[in-house]
Amino acid sequence: MKAVVWTKYGPPEVLILREVPKPTPKDNDLLIKIRATTVTAGDCETRRMDFPLYLNLPMRLWLGLVRPKEGSILGTELAGEVEAVGKDVMQFKVSDKVFGAVGMALGTNAAYITLPEESGDSGEGVAVMPANMSFEEAATVPFGGRDALHFLRLGKVQPGQKILINGAGGSIGTFAVQLAKIMGAEVTAVDSAEKLDMLKAIGADYVVDYASEDFTKNGTVYDVIFDVVGTLSLSDTADSLTVDGTYLLANPLRGQMLRGPWHGWRSSQKVKMQTASGTVEDLVYLRDLIEAGQLQTVIDRSYPLEEIVEAHRYVETGAKQGNVVITIKDGDDIQTGPDT
Repeated sequence: MKAVVWTKYGPPEVLILREVPKPTPKDNDLLIKIRATTVTAGDCETRRMDFPLYLNLPMRLWLGLVRPKEGSILGTELAGEVEAVGKDVMQFKVSDKVFGAVGMALGTNAAYITLPEESGDSGEGVAVMPANMSFEEAATVPFGGRDALHFLRLGKVQPGQKILINGAGGSIGTFAVQLAKIMGAEVTAVDSAEKLDMLKAIGADYVVDYASEDFTKNGTVYDVIFDVVGTLSLSDTADSLTVDGTYLLANPLRGQMLRGPWHGWRSSQKVKMQTASGTVEDLVYLRDLIEAGQLQTVIDRSYPLEEIVEAHRYVETGAKQGNVVITIKDGDDIQTGPDT
């Protein structure tokens, strides 16, 4: 089968399309023929090994100290079809259409993957995909949708509250805007000017172009500030958060990691930052919203598997709106010859 092998830490060119052995499912596993996967900003950070110091060493110990472990394949989410099941699998059958994530195991930038029937502690797991979504659409939900849901629940978003989402135009942010509206909040979405029309279209009540407007100067005070991209200063934005409001930090950078606990200790404002680890129940919850017509995905561009280097280059520009999808076509599962 074809897979994108990750040969070293560095720029997109370290990704190489190769022929690798097709995996064999164990007794509790599903063998999934992947039809679509994604490239996220997190995939690009992982490829570069571009993490804050507190994360860099643990990530290297997990993935490879100097270079990725032999045969490493990137990718965290997928949609596809069950091609085979282990003898102990009870909940799925051959031909089921599924969507899900693999957590820190990675490996979805390939024609096939095996996953356990039951979800694990690191967020891996699959569910039957929404009946009203294509494979490409469904592949975008497990990461962005579950992370958005995790943090909004962590912030206990309530009807009538005001929430500001910084970095609202990406994979997590576009789902967060819609889920916050479903929860009954008034949503202000902050991102670049090119993304504002899209953010209005998916339900944002107010939009802010961060390059031309400082939301801390508009006089609005929010109950929740959800910083998806880790660019906000807690001290500079504290007056824009209610005295007992909540910061949600999905991707805290060094300054936020250091100042967050101090800010929470010295004020009544809460600072919440933790690694999101979604469940299969979360996938089912999101699927129900999608099938009810309450939640949609935003896809910016789609690339075939052999153009994944270009997909990574595009994601690194920061211009993507919502999600970038990788499609895997018939034939990518066939052994065809030497490495590409």
